[in-house]
Order: sequence, then C-alpha cells, then structure tokens
Amino acid sequence: MISTSIQNFFYSRILRPVLFRLDPELAHDLTLRFLRITQNTLLSRLYSQPFLFDPVELVGLRFPNRVGLAAGLDKNAACIDAFNAMGFGFVEVGTVTPLAQGGNPKPRMFRIPEKSALINRLGFNNLGTQTFIDNVKVARFRDQSTDSITKNSAPNESHSRMLLGLNIGKNASTPIEDAAKDYLLCLRAVYAYADYVTVNISSPNTKNLRSLQNDEALESLLMALEHERRILQNTHCKHVPLFLKIAPDLDDAQIEVIANTLIKIRDYVRTEGEDNHAQSWGLIATNTTLSRQVVQGLDNANETGGLSGGPVLDLSNQVIKAMRERLGPDFAIIGVGGICSGRDAEEKIAAGADLVQIYTGLIYRGPSLVSEIANKLRAINRSSTVKNQ
Repeated sequence: MISTSIQNFFYSRILRPVLFRLDPELAHDLTLRFLRITQNTLLSRLYSQPFLFDPVELVGLRFPNRVGLAAGLDKNAACIDAFNAMGFGFVEVGTVTPLAQGGNPKPRMFRIPEKSALINRLGFNNLGTQTFIDNVKVARFRDQSTDSITKNSAPNESHSRMLLGLNIGKNASTPIEDAAKDYLLCLRAVYAYADYVTVNISSPNTKNLRSLQNDEALESLLMALEHERRILQNTHCKHVPLFLKIAPDLDDAQIEVIANTLIKIRDYVRTEGEDNHAQSWGLIATNTTLSRQVVQGLDNANETGGLSGGPVLDLSNQVIKAMRERLGPDFAIIGVGGICSGRDAEEKIAAGADLVQIYTGLIYRGPSLVSEIANKLRAINRSSTVKNQ
C-alpha cells in the first residue's frame, strides 16, 4: 500500500490536473475503466487506503465504518472491489433500471471547480439489471476479510466487511403512473445480492420522477415495495432494509409528507409483527439540487441538471436536521451532499445523520478523503463515548 501522502501528491498534482483537462464524462469513464481493470491486482495499491474499523449497528446491519460511496459514480456495479480497497464501510452502486438505457444527450456533465462542484444530467444511463447483477456476482469483496485491515486492528475487526447497497430507479420510457412496476421489477432482481436497497425517487434528470415524493404517490409506492420486501424476505430468508433517497429541494410541507409516510410505513411493519426488523426502512438525504444560488456567475452554472459537491452541503444538512426532528432519534439516516472534508462529514453527523456518503468530494480530493473522514468520525465517536461514561 502506498503512503497516503504520496497518494495525495500524485492525485492532486498529477492525476487530477490531467483528468480535469478532459471532458468530465470521458474522465469519469476512463477512471472507471482503470479501476475495473486494476481491482484485485497489485495496481490497486495506487488507490488503496487502510481500512478503519468504526462499527455502527443500523437497520439490522453492521456497518464496519460510517463512510460510504454514494450511488451514481458506479452505475453498473463494475468497480465494487476497487472501492472496497479504498476503505469504504459501505458502497452503493446504481442507479439501475429494469432495461438498459442510454440516458440524456451529451454533453451532460460539467465541472465548477471554484466550488468543488459538478452538474450532471446523465439520466440513469445504465446497462440494465441483468448486466448489473452479473457484475455484482463476480465482485470478490465478500470473500476478503483481512486484506485491508490495518496491523493495529482488534481481533474482531477481521470479521468485518464492506456492505453493498443497490440503488434502483425507473426507465425514462415508463410512464410515471406505472413507476411502481419498474421499482418492483428492480427490487425482485437485486434483493438476493444486496445488503440494502435504495429507492431513488429524487433524481432531477428523469422527467416527473420527483413527483413521486408527493403524498399519495409516495405512500402507494412505498407500501407496494414494503409488501414485496416482506415476500422476498420470506423467499430468500434474508433481511434487506430499504432506504428512500430524497431531494434537497423540499419545502416544509413536502418534508412533512415524506416524514409522515415513512413513519406510517414503519408503524405498518411493526403492526405486522416484525418487531425484530422494525427498522426495515431508512432515509438517504440528499440527492443533487436544482438550486444555483451558490454558483451564480460561474462557468457552467446555468447548465441544466443536478448540482452536487460543496454547494449542496448546507441544503442537505437542513433537510437532514428537519427529518431527524420529525422521524425521531432511532430512524436511520444516511447523509450525503457536499462532503469534501472530514469537517464537512462532522457537520452531517451533527445535523442528524448516522452515516455519510461521498461522491463529488472523492473526484476532487481523491481516495485519501475516505480515510480522512473515517478517522474524523471515529474520533468524534470516541470523544462522545468518553463524555457519556
């Protein structure tokens, strides 16, 4: 494993400047191709990070640390082992749709480096569920227990492994009134291979998708998914919680609707006698934003699509805080949006998140960001534990 300082120098002074001279989507595709080719080889040492053990019990799962990769970077689940080598406690891949689709016309990715931000209007471009599952099946991360554990690990750390989240959506060609059919098809396809499944209803790049966050549409969709989850749980003898991914562009009334619907689903699970798995649902807050307030006047700021990176930090934190107040202390929340440093991740936790995910920050900072955040959050956790003793 190459030292973090050398990795930082190589990424910030050599690799990133080269990649940032390329079209953003081309750079993205070349990076994924490199990761796919080099994962599980000696070349993976170029981006490997020491794994930091900081376990959290949530929704019936044991997350080995609190740093995750957000969906969208690895849409086809082709580089799972490479991200495992970077020290993530959990990785979320997708969004996958039932059928392959090309997404929106190019160009569709744009950088705003002054704010460590990206705008994308990719539109759920992916190769469909069959290729997605084939890639998940060949990933080897579940067979690896001690390769990435540091020498100072406690004995029980050798039994930890990265968790895998699979993110599902609907095809652009599917009418919004039939969206539930696509989500159910995806859930059936991925359930057996997931540690958790994320229901993405918040991308701004699929027409009318965010309308599923509204009252009746949301309850109908989530109840259909909950019924199917229970069937699949019995079929596969496996508990797989579901997470709902929401937008940052929500007013108080919309936040209230989403929170009340999640509480209703949670209470329904409990009344059906699943006390042991009462936390079968969680929340991921948030997706990208349509707001341009923080990037006004900068190059590419007026491009349509979802804005990610630094400008989303405060918006996301506000939604997390509001959701935590409504959902109570025990509801699982993963915070994502704008995390470019350990300090940013600390703010997410302070807002009410249990875990965090990164995406755009990884592009700007490189793999060392994973270790930085993991160390920061473990230090906070230990400090909090000491204070409470």
